Amino acid sequence: MEKLVKLQIDGREVHAPVGTNIIDAAYLVDIYIPNLCYLKGMKGFGACRLCLVDIEGMKAPVIACNTKVKEGMVVSTQTERVRDIRRFVLDLILAIHPLDCMTCTKAGICKLQQYAYEYELKDTSFTRKKMGYPIDEVNPFIRRDPLYCILCGRCVRVCKEQGTKVLDFIGRGINVEIGTAYNKPLRQSGCTFCGSCIDACPVNALPEADRWRKGREWEYEKTESVCLLCGSGCNILVSVKDGIIQKISTGEKPGSAKKYICAYGRFGYDYIDSKSRLTVPLKRVDGELRETTWKDALSIVAEKLKDAGGKTGFISIAGLSNEDALTLKRFAKNVVKTKHFDTTMSLYADARSLRDSQSSLITSSDLIVLVGLNPSQWDRVLPALDASIRKRVNRGGKLIVINSSDTRIEEVAALSLKGDELSTLKGIAKVLIDRGLKADIQLESAVKDAEITKDIEKAAKLIIEANKPLIFTSPSLFEASANITLIKGKVIAVGLESNARGIALLGITTEGKNYQEMVTDGMGVIYAIGEVPLSKRPDTDFLIVQNSHLTELANEADIVLPSTTFLEATGTMIDYLGRFKLLQKVIEPQGTSKNHRDIFITLSKILKSPIKRPTEAEIKKALKVKKKLTFSPFVKKEGLDVSPKDFIESINDSIIKGRRLSWLKTAVEAVEVTAA
Repeated sequence: MEKLVKLQIDGREVHAPVGTNIIDAAYLVDIYIPNLCYLKGMKGFGACRLCLVDIEGMKAPVIACNTKVKEGMVVSTQTERVRDIRRFVLDLILAIHPLDCMTCTKAGICKLQQYAYEYELKDTSFTRKKMGYPIDEVNPFIRRDPLYCILCGRCVRVCKEQGTKVLDFIGRGINVEIGTAYNKPLRQSGCTFCGSCIDACPVNALPEADRWRKGREWEYEKTESVCLLCGSGCNILVSVKDGIIQKISTGEKPGSAKKYICAYGRFGYDYIDSKSRLTVPLKRVDGELRETTWKDALSIVAEKLKDAGGKTGFISIAGLSNEDALTLKRFAKNVVKTKHFDTTMSLYADARSLRDSQSSLITSSDLIVLVGLNPSQWDRVLPALDASIRKRVNRGGKLIVINSSDTRIEEVAALSLKGDELSTLKGIAKVLIDRGLKADIQLESAVKDAEITKDIEKAAKLIIEANKPLIFTSPSLFEASANITLIKGKVIAVGLESNARGIALLGITTEGKNYQEMVTDGMGVIYAIGEVPLSKRPDTDFLIVQNSHLTELANEADIVLPSTTFLEATGTMIDYLGRFKLLQKVIEPQGTSKNHRDIFITLSKILKSPIKRPTEAEIKKALKVKKKLTFSPFVKKEGLDVSPKDFIESINDSIIKGRRLSWLKTAVEAVEVTAA
């Protein structure tokens, strides 16, 4: 249990954990201390000097962001002296900041505007100074305007903490500015365009490039949801005006350093109304796809499924919601009566590795071990995992990387062990046992002849010293990694798709042919759900594609059914950490597109075997799977070696080809060619 200290803030008694700063302690009793540079979770920076407070017994005010609470401390946040200092600081800032609040994009959520109002400042009493720095707006994502910058350093700090390190302070004194190395544009500076700086900036120095005249903040309808584009499953906040998405931000609380979503999740939403979007069903007539009605399309599909029966194969992405996935399973098994239904999860994971994964949080783990994984913000492979681990390391955590290949994240690791992962894991287990930690007899026997190196001994020492070690592993190495956690720690296998863990828990795994076998060997009818990683028609008599966009595979289908995107439907999912999350419908579906479960339910009625829409209670009950880790041989699962980067790009092809992300792909390729 955390040790607490008692203090007083503005006359209120506060009980705060030891080590808490005064800003966070005040927040516990709903007292908000003004600040422009502080980010919750990060060490106090003291750049803005607005959070000054008086402490009884001290001669001068102190900054609340970097002052820890002490037993018996008496703090005053609104004395006349403190308010005068804050007013003076704001006066200085306004001397170099535009006063165009009437038309400013940030109006309504600008912290500087809020404080100027609170401290009754309409203008500066100092001579105004314009710095004349150039604007960086040569990319379609982020507009960097130094004219509005107040030098709070938030963008610099979040960029450094997550490891991208694109922005920094340049120059000294009055001429200091925030920019990139050699003041190059963001696209030439290694920027991943995640937009963390957008969320961090308290003013209008770093808005989205297309935000001008797209509505004021108070006009937006804001909805919390989850991004389903990769295995990270990030929380998002979607802002909608007039039924159109205007922007997407991270779904974490304002001011938190946990904010992160990648460029796909933040800027990829324009794919919703792209040219390839499907809004009506299509059927093949005389070799061409032509528009038809839902009634006609579904009657054709129902007839084909009825004739094929057990010769039907269902292949789906694992980025479906739990509700869609469970409905698919019931439809395939109970209505069509086929054993052949599988998802893309089987290309990179076995069901057991995801089903038996434990639950934990990165923030509560003091040691993280990466086994066989190579998360990367730059390649957009599990980018949130990469960023979160780097942040945890910057806040005092330690990282061990175990991989047979080079990884970029090893640059922040306390220890990197290159070589065969199985041999390394066996060696670590042996050292842990030799040092007195208890283990299963079978495990002891399996590692008795393991080879030990100095680095393996160092890794074992770090695990022994850690309070809460957490292993993130590739699914193919789950059983070997889980053997370590039989001794100490927790283990989580990380899938490449958002709801891979939910799919595994719901048992959406084939009882007949798997995904690869159906695609390779062929089936009488193949029913593809979502943007599966196929560009050519598999061997089948009849191909049905149910997706939101006209992909290369859909172009070769006999029937195409338009489905909704994840932003146009409700549902639930389980992220890789084991957290149950809600998906919210933020906009109406385009055209006549329908969500997956409604299409299956309608088809079941046509086939005279109606199924019901799963309830949240049914989903939660189905997700309750008893987990018990036991010893398994130190082996690597075969056939799960897809390229994570290629796979994630293939299931997001329609998104990447959107208006803005296509620019990013071209820009990255151009930089790679130049570097070569």
